[in-house]
Amino acid sequence: MSTRAYSLRTSVLQSLTATKRPDVPLWVVVRNTAAVVLPLAIGMLTGHQEAGLAIAAGALDTMFSDQPGPYRQRLWQLFLASLAAGLASLCGFLIGGDLLPITLAMAAFGFFGGLLVVFGTDIARVGMTSMILLVVTAATPATVHEAFTGAALIFAGGLLLALFSVAAWPLQRYRPERYALAAVYRGLASLAGEHVQDAEDVPALTDAMTTLQQTLLGRHHARGRAMEAFAVLLELAERIRLELVAMSDLHGAENILTMFRNDAARVLVAVAEALEAGESPEQASRTLQTLQASERALLDNNTRDDSIAAHIHALSGQLAAAVRNANWAGSRGEIRAADAEMRLPRALRGNSALGTLRANLTTHSVAFRHAMRCAVCLSIALLVSRLWHLPHGYWLPMTAAIVLRPDFAATFNFGLLRVVGTILGLVLTTALLHITPHDAWTHLALMAVLCMAFRYLATAHYGIAVAALTGTVVIFLSFEGVHSGTAVVDRVLNTVLGSGMALLAYIVWPTWERGRARAALSDMLEAYANYLRALGRPERRDAHREARTAARTIRTNAQASLDRMQAEPATPLALLELANALFLNGNRLARTAMTLEALLHDCDNLPEQVEVTHFIERAASHLDALAIALRDNQPPPVAPELRQLQRSLSSLLAMADDKPRAEQLVRISDRLVDNVNTLAYVVGRGPQETAAAQGIKRVHP
Repeated sequence: MSTRAYSLRTSVLQSLTATKRPDVPLWVVVRNTAAVVLPLAIGMLTGHQEAGLAIAAGALDTMFSDQPGPYRQRLWQLFLASLAAGLASLCGFLIGGDLLPITLAMAAFGFFGGLLVVFGTDIARVGMTSMILLVVTAATPATVHEAFTGAALIFAGGLLLALFSVAAWPLQRYRPERYALAAVYRGLASLAGEHVQDAEDVPALTDAMTTLQQTLLGRHHARGRAMEAFAVLLELAERIRLELVAMSDLHGAENILTMFRNDAARVLVAVAEALEAGESPEQASRTLQTLQASERALLDNNTRDDSIAAHIHALSGQLAAAVRNANWAGSRGEIRAADAEMRLPRALRGNSALGTLRANLTTHSVAFRHAMRCAVCLSIALLVSRLWHLPHGYWLPMTAAIVLRPDFAATFNFGLLRVVGTILGLVLTTALLHITPHDAWTHLALMAVLCMAFRYLATAHYGIAVAALTGTVVIFLSFEGVHSGTAVVDRVLNTVLGSGMALLAYIVWPTWERGRARAALSDMLEAYANYLRALGRPERRDAHREARTAARTIRTNAQASLDRMQAEPATPLALLELANALFLNGNRLARTAMTLEALLHDCDNLPEQVEVTHFIERAASHLDALAIALRDNQPPPVAPELRQLQRSLSSLLAMADDKPRAEQLVRISDRLVDNVNTLAYVVGRGPQETAAAQGIKRVHP
């Protein structure tokens, strides 16, 4: 993680040039484009072009709610987006001609739409959809009959998109689950094949694991006996990850470990391929037989008895279970698995939506501040466009609604790319329409190509995607009689003004991440303390999983907080360095805890269990104290004599009968003391650097 000071030039260049690999499958691009183009084409053929345009508009505006996930979750999100689009359209059509009512409605939709960020990105898109449709439809007020008809058609467009999205449900009921599992097992294969692991990446919940967690255990996960096999595969993935981390910390017999890990990587790849194809894992079974033969040969036909052999045997058993359950989750996925279905850990189960909203109705909440900014900014943008009689003025509040985000970096990036993409899109579309035949069907085909480009590139480079979207909208409006060559300057001006207003709204009442980073890192240390405390009770395996999952999620939140702080102006460099040091050393602590959990899974009883539990509890308690000191920016309390306690524990373990386990515990306890002491030193640096930055001189004895 970088700790460079903020640079406007660097931020601009990075926003304009940074690209990611497109991650939208081709069939998603095709079905989303079909939901937009087909209604318009049918309308043109049947003489009901206006109805086709309304349905296409509903599909276009709800397109981004079609996100990966279980079919139930996808259908629910698309229904909410369609309903929000229909209600916002009805409101816009009915009161769009009256300045005061539409301004109040804009404020209300802006506030409640912005507040939806508390429920995550997918639900936040529903709020943005409602804001956009309210702005667009308010520009063309209609009679009561026309308003209800138009809103119903827009709602139908969203439902059509939903129908296309879940059309494969009866045929490929569990495809989202299988694909999410396959992504995780491919990630495990990469981890197994790495001979030198990055300490920063090992404890992190990867994007694939986060997706899998929500897909299998989230609120809208699928039901059925096959889900039991999927849940078992999720738990096996966690255990395999723990075992690979533990093996990377073993010393000696590097050649044996490397050969076995390479065999394990091949098994994991074969499991992933079977899951993707939904077929029986025959190749994985053959690869597993090769691994088991290597296991016997590498360990001298099981005569070797040490910690290396214990971990190899454990990983071999977990891989065998993964192959077996992949068979149940494939073409015979309805076969009942042996274990019961899991749920999200208690720490991650959502409370009621109403309770969540009530908890965020405070100025200390990021979501509340974002909601207020949306309400005020959209209302002012609407008033400016109406009072100044700006041509095509609805582009102004629409741009503000799209650009304004809960954090500075996203608002800045979306605003910059929105302006650049709009200009590029208008120029590109004007040129394309000039060189192509002036025919409605040709224009419809061109719109389809641009719509596909927008959907495919939106996650790769937003600026290029906006250029394609601008072209799509320009051609779309041409079917309503708006000449594509007119109002180019007006649209650019409104886009620039809308982006500028969104950025100004954030600067006037900001939520700088530098004021929240300490709390996020403090939460991370507390989560690691809870994880350690759970591991001190080996008999409660379910508590281990819950604490580990919660710690990984909170660690991901801390990483996101640091990324946002890095992208903000005026963040003190000392704070960035402190946060980076805490984050990296926290990862090392998490890695130590994962190694300990792998050891617990491999044996029924630990040597000197009472003393080990007492040592872990003391380490966890000190982590809690460090978390409090970090949150309050105070010097940490005097550390307990963890090193002395560890030496006493080592002396007891030296007399244990189970020498391999005892030696592992000695190494783990030594690393744990080093991790905690290093974190204490880093936390103690914080108040000193703050005082130095404020010019306070400290006298040291």
